[in-house]
Amino acid sequence: MSKNIRGAEAVMQSLIAEGVTTIFGYPGGAIMPIYDALYDFKDSINHILVRHEQGAIHAAQGFARTSKKAGVVFATSGPGATNLITGLADAMIDSTPVVCITGQVASHLLGTDAFQETDVIGISMPVTKWNIQVTNADEIASAIAKAFYIAKSGRPGPVLVDITKDAQFGMTEFLYKKCKEIRSYFPKPTLNHFAIEKAAQLINTAKKPYILVGQGVILSSAEKEFLDFSEKSGIPVASTLLGLGAFPTNHPQYVGYLGMHGNYAPNVLTNECDVLIAVGMRFDDRVTGDVSRYARQAKVIHLDIDSSEFNKIIKAEICIHADAKEGLRELTSLVLKKEHRLWRNEFKILENEEYDKIIKDAIEPSDDHLRMAEVVRMLSDKTQGKATIVSDVGQHQMITSRYYEFQRTKANITSGGLGTMGFALPAAIGAKLGDPSQTVVAIIGDGGFQMTIQELGTILQFKIDIKIMILNNNFLGMVRQWQQLYFDKRYSFTEIVNPNFTKIAEGYEISALKINQRNELRAAIETMLKHPKAFLLEVIVEKEENVFPMVETGASVSEIRLN
Repeated sequence: MSKNIRGAEAVMQSLIAEGVTTIFGYPGGAIMPIYDALYDFKDSINHILVRHEQGAIHAAQGFARTSKKAGVVFATSGPGATNLITGLADAMIDSTPVVCITGQVASHLLGTDAFQETDVIGISMPVTKWNIQVTNADEIASAIAKAFYIAKSGRPGPVLVDITKDAQFGMTEFLYKKCKEIRSYFPKPTLNHFAIEKAAQLINTAKKPYILVGQGVILSSAEKEFLDFSEKSGIPVASTLLGLGAFPTNHPQYVGYLGMHGNYAPNVLTNECDVLIAVGMRFDDRVTGDVSRYARQAKVIHLDIDSSEFNKIIKAEICIHADAKEGLRELTSLVLKKEHRLWRNEFKILENEEYDKIIKDAIEPSDDHLRMAEVVRMLSDKTQGKATIVSDVGQHQMITSRYYEFQRTKANITSGGLGTMGFALPAAIGAKLGDPSQTVVAIIGDGGFQMTIQELGTILQFKIDIKIMILNNNFLGMVRQWQQLYFDKRYSFTEIVNPNFTKIAEGYEISALKINQRNELRAAIETMLKHPKAFLLEVIVEKEENVFPMVETGASVSEIRLN
């Protein structure tokens, strides 16, 4: 039954119809009518007042990644809307469903350079899956319905709905109808059985097959189907950065983490396999290294829901345009039961070499300096690999990916494709709200922490129980490592003087502890994890520690450096 309501209330009723229970936002003039309408929905919608709009969208990303729902953001026009752009770009490249609703100046002022007017549609177009400007209250419900459908269907992504102030005030006959299809938009491909059969034949005759698992498996909830496929085929499995957690790291077929700072064996043996099966990943340059020397000997099978990824970077012998769950289910029924023990043993040999030359000293150092790796491995042990880990960007991110032993899906939340410093703190807030049952630990460098440090205020106001671990080396560590290796140790503006983080945390009523000795580490991590509320642990680590192995820019993955 329809009724006449204001456009602002139509926004709220539309969100209720979509099952929205959490919104991250910051009010302002152009979105004030929507915030006024929100006042009447306080009992059914939890609005989280962030301290910066970038914090809102990163929090929405964390929420989406743990809840499997779309994150929702409110922001005002002008600077409010432009502050979302970094998060939109991050969500776009990492396929995260986010619905941003921005206020806009009245429609008669569009294009006049009115106060806090920006062309948010033009600015956000390259970093959204879809965007629209609504100038009439009658268009609000259908625009929001379409926004949720596009954000969550197919390959997920961010969308933005910009609503003028007069549309928010205007009256409309409200009747909400969920969007189920859009002409010329086909988010779920029809399974190509012939391609599946060809792929199965190739896999069944392979001597050295190799599987690369990406985030697409997690996004399509295909973890069980992927496990069934890998176990039946007996093929070794390596993970991309965002694929971590899709496959248990303690599984006997798991051979490690791919990429520039990934494990030795999965990188080197990429150039030894005869069939390479890529599932839900996009052959990012951090994975491939020099494309002209990447897996040239292998026949590539690429399974992905987004056909634009096919042959974009790596030419595939067989492209399977499919949802991972459906494609893997059928592929599993056609592959033969095998073990590939000799081939998997080749990974084991190189794994042992990496352990002896890098890992052993990283997690059990012989000197007095705390290492990032030993901190992360102890956290992994104490949480049994089951915590939700939200990492920022830099050396600590690579260390976390290497040394945290993920045993659970949707537990690795990080900025992959864009590499956004400042991501972790607000994303951890969203991750906890998206799945309150899990322990959430944000692992952050001293540089990235200060980019969104104001979100400690959000933790204070809403009493959000997250654990914050700062790995402090008083450097912008990853840039410093490159300066050491390639710029003759000319440390140009990478050394950073930091404030007293524990005192800042205490100012926000967050309990905090700072340590710099190995004999303090175990008790400190236990204290952090057992604390009933938010807790900040600052760990002073080796100042000039480097992350190895490393595939240098322009190098082949098989040329990965161990030191």
